[in-house]
Parts: sequence; C-alpha cells; structure tokens
Amino acid sequence: MATYVLVHGAWHTGELMEAVARPIRDQGHDVHTPTIAGNRPHDDRRTGLEAAIGSIVAFIEDRDLTDIILVGHSYGGMIITGTADRLPGRIRRLVYWNAFVPNDGECLNDMVPPHYVALFDSISAASPDNAVMLPPPVWREAFMNDADGAMAQASYEKLNPHPYATFTDAIALSANPADMEVAKSYINFTEDTALPQSLGWHPRLSEKLGLFRLVQAPGGHEVCFTNPALLAQKIIEAGRD
Repeated sequence: MATYVLVHGAWHTGELMEAVARPIRDQGHDVHTPTIAGNRPHDDRRTGLEAAIGSIVAFIEDRDLTDIILVGHSYGGMIITGTADRLPGRIRRLVYWNAFVPNDGECLNDMVPPHYVALFDSISAASPDNAVMLPPPVWREAFMNDADGAMAQASYEKLNPHPYATFTDAIALSANPADMEVAKSYINFTEDTALPQSLGWHPRLSEKLGLFRLVQAPGGHEVCFTNPALLAQKIIEAGRD
C-alpha cells in the first residue's frame, strides 16, 4: 500500500482534507493531512513561502516518511514543488490537483490574472498582518460554483485568513518541475472556475510539468467539499504505478 501526503490549498487546513483521506485509507493506504505553516488558526500570518515549504519538509522528515505520493491543491502546488526539490529521495510521485506549477524564481501571483493580484493587494494592505481572505461572492461563484448556497456558506465558515507573502515570495528551486526526476500527475476538474477558464489550470500550468499523467473529472475547485469520494478516487488513479 502507498503513503499519501495531502497538502491543502490557501485558506484551508489539513483538517479539511480528512473527508478525502478517509476513502483512501479505507483502501489500505497510509494518508497524512498536515497543515502548512501560516494556515493554522493561531499562526503568524506574516509567514513566507520558504517557511511554509519548510513546514511540510519537517513534517515528512520528523515522521521519516518515504516513497511518498505527494498531492498538492491549488496553492499547495507551490508547496509540493518546493518540498520535492528539497527531499527528492523521499517522493515517489507528485500529484497536482488544479494546482499552481512554479518554475524557479516564480511566485504564485505570477500565475494568476491581474484582477486577482489587485484584489489580494488591496485586502492585504487593509489587514494588520499581511493576510488575505477571499470575499464571500468570489468563494461562492468562482470556487464553489458546483455547490448549492448552503454548502458554499458552510464551507466558507471553515476557512481562515491566508499569509499573503506566500503568494508574493518567489520560489527557489534547483530544478524546474519539468526537469525533476520524479513521476508527475495532474488532476484537472473541468468545471473549475477559480481561475478564468481562458487562463485556466490545464493545459496552461500542467504542461510546465513536462512528461505527466493527466486525470480529469467533472467538478469545481473545491471538490474536497462537494465530492470528496470522487476526489479520493482520482487521487488514487493519479498516484498508482
């Protein structure tokens, strides 16, 4: 059986991945759902990208995990890319689930449309600690477009402010993802409108992986809430040998 580490996206915690982890565990796999530094409820929101990556590196090293299928959602793509660069011998496969794929020297904001950068800049500037929170209409219409209003509201109440420096810090890599000697997969949920589909996740970002396995399914950006069982199935398909 395999070892999975599921790395959440912005505004989330590892706890919100548990509904996805359970069906994978039910098939006999070992599944971990850490929370990235800066995303725990009482963390310092001034946390930068290097510290965020370092927290997942430390999680893996502290538990001596090896032969890992490392899954990253959205912002989590930044984290798994940096983790694989620092711990290449411990990772069996990288799985990007509607996730950012950075090359050396890029930041997350380099890969989003200008209107999002302007929105995040204004929100962070008004916060006391450089944090950003999604406005509820953006969450409801762009992130939870495949959910009803009640689910969108209930899931929004589980989110927490995100450290904006992790969006603006450039990542430092010894090799770009396409050149990493690790197997890679990309899971694309086809109704995901968290990014405009004219500037979407696949193929724009997925093709930065070089050689990779593509797994697709219907759904929006937050299938960890709307259809965790389907997401679990697709993670297994993406991670299998």
